[in-house]
Amino acid sequence: MDLHFTPEQERFRADLIGWLEAHLERTWTQETKDPRHDADSLVEVRRRWQRKLNDAGYLGMQWPTEWGGRGASEVEGAILMEELSRADAPQIPNFLGVSLLGPALIHHGTEEQRQRFLPKMLSGEEIWCQGFSEPGSGSDLASLRTRAEPDGDDYRISGQKVWTTFGPWADWIFVLARTDPADRYGGITFFLMPIDQDGVEMRPIRQITGESEFGEVFFDGGLAKREHVVGQIGEGWRIAMTVLGYERGSSTLAYPAENERQLHGLVSALREKGTFESPDVREKLGRLALENEVMRSNGLRTLAEMAAGNAPGPESSIEKIFWSEYAQRLTDAAFELLGPEAQLQTTAAHARPEVDWAYQYLWSRAGTIYSGSSEIQRNIIAKRVLQMPTR
Repeated sequence: MDLHFTPEQERFRADLIGWLEAHLERTWTQETKDPRHDADSLVEVRRRWQRKLNDAGYLGMQWPTEWGGRGASEVEGAILMEELSRADAPQIPNFLGVSLLGPALIHHGTEEQRQRFLPKMLSGEEIWCQGFSEPGSGSDLASLRTRAEPDGDDYRISGQKVWTTFGPWADWIFVLARTDPADRYGGITFFLMPIDQDGVEMRPIRQITGESEFGEVFFDGGLAKREHVVGQIGEGWRIAMTVLGYERGSSTLAYPAENERQLHGLVSALREKGTFESPDVREKLGRLALENEVMRSNGLRTLAEMAAGNAPGPESSIEKIFWSEYAQRLTDAAFELLGPEAQLQTTAAHARPEVDWAYQYLWSRAGTIYSGSSEIQRNIIAKRVLQMPTR
């Protein structure tokens, strides 16, 4: 297993860093500190940034060239995400479409679906959100109850989805709905649906951070056309596993890069406070730095497996537990070491300029729940990695 980048990959990184220096006018932290921005204008900041990335060929990195990608490997994709995190660039608004739905359409969609949806997905002209989780069907996704009933050749969707990231700004939603109530896995189908229609209502959810980035969706007979079914009826679970598999690879180096940036901000603040030289402080920071390097090394191991042609396996659950629980340890340390200063949001007069610790602290609480709770991840590791017996 080779954990080193090739000269070609390092050249790609150098070119990318140069491009970011030339085209990233303001960091995401600087944008969010700007009092002129509200939620809608920040979405437009993200949309403009997506257009820049797409025009430069940095979106859909691993997609085939005929669909707007550059046919790159997972390694280049991971380097891209790492450097975007390190530069504190805005997240594109269509990340769910580009990173999850796009690969699913390339693998399982029809030619007509690819031609219709992929170009506008990359350009940001159409924003996508994900309709998977439901009240009572989050970690146990196969227990979902949203149903799809035939209406001629098409289907009518009834039910509810929740924690719909970027839902309030989305144009389309990809939905898992039950077409056969008697078959737990084989009775689920994958639908593409426009949100702006009768029978579909998107309601923003106000989060503890003060944002309303999430939404909840209520379906009351919303129309899903037969031509917008991905794969065959009853293949939704298999396609969903393709979608969820793409949550892993490209993010393997992004989390350590983001943690490193935040750690540097914490060190800078503690130097100004004059407490950095304290042995207790240095021990705590050293442990956090070491843990972050362990995380990065595990990400490199995952990338090496993928570069060798192996798909991410259940071992990716280790990574998910590590980054989500690490984020909580890091923000806990910031609150402990900075005191009340860490509670100031970036818009406050005396807030730290590098990191919005108040926001990061609140957001990190959700990390051990979304994308599969830590409890579920530990079950996966026990059963599928360690082969422990089950009752």
